Amino acid sequence: MNKIIQLEDLKVKDFKETWAYQETIFKAIVDLKISNRREETQLETPNYFLFVEHPHVYTLGKSGDMTNLLLSEKQLEAKGATFYKINRGGDITYHGPGQIVGYPILDLENFFTDIHKYLRFLEEVIILTLREYGLEGARSEGETGVWLGVGTPFARKICAMGVRASRWVTMHGLALNVNVDLGYFDNIIPCGIKGKAVTSLQVELGVSKVDEAEVKGKILKHFATLFECTFTSKNPTR
Repeated sequence: MNKIIQLEDLKVKDFKETWAYQETIFKAIVDLKISNRREETQLETPNYFLFVEHPHVYTLGKSGDMTNLLLSEKQLEAKGATFYKINRGGDITYHGPGQIVGYPILDLENFFTDIHKYLRFLEEVIILTLREYGLEGARSEGETGVWLGVGTPFARKICAMGVRASRWVTMHGLALNVNVDLGYFDNIIPCGIKGKAVTSLQVELGVSKVDEAEVKGKILKHFATLFECTFTSKNPTR
């Protein structure tokens, strides 16, 4: 099993371009697995982890409800935002500047073949990262992602998650609100969940700006521990 993950920080990149890049990597891994089975070979499958920051964009999962987008096409354009219906799980979410997006593209047969466990591990990575900032993140029953204030009238979501998997290969991933403009969430019903707020690390800590490179480092540290993997990078995060 190959537990080395190739890390790439794409910096700021258009969502559609990044989605196409993910699909290229995803397909290459799936094709290699199919070839291994057909040719009875045992070539190692690679794993990837992409960090990226997207310009303003709303994305809707394959089972999502279009009515959770509260903007018309003209209003989207006026806000400088784009919209895509995509092939991950989950409902609608927002990506934009100040948000750390992580896309693990893994062959889970290198780790464990359990999608439920995979999602719980992604949540745990964020929970452990938040704990380093003195925040107690938690899961909310029946709602994938990480929340603060679960079980109180002030429950608020800080990290959204949505994945796709085929032949145990994953894509899409997590979006942690760090220094993001939370006003953009007012244009949707986030994740299709009414009556609950969205927050960010910046707001919760009451600071002018959180060091995003530091947050990325903490995410990778906890990811490496939970998945028992090592990262190799051609463009380390700074």
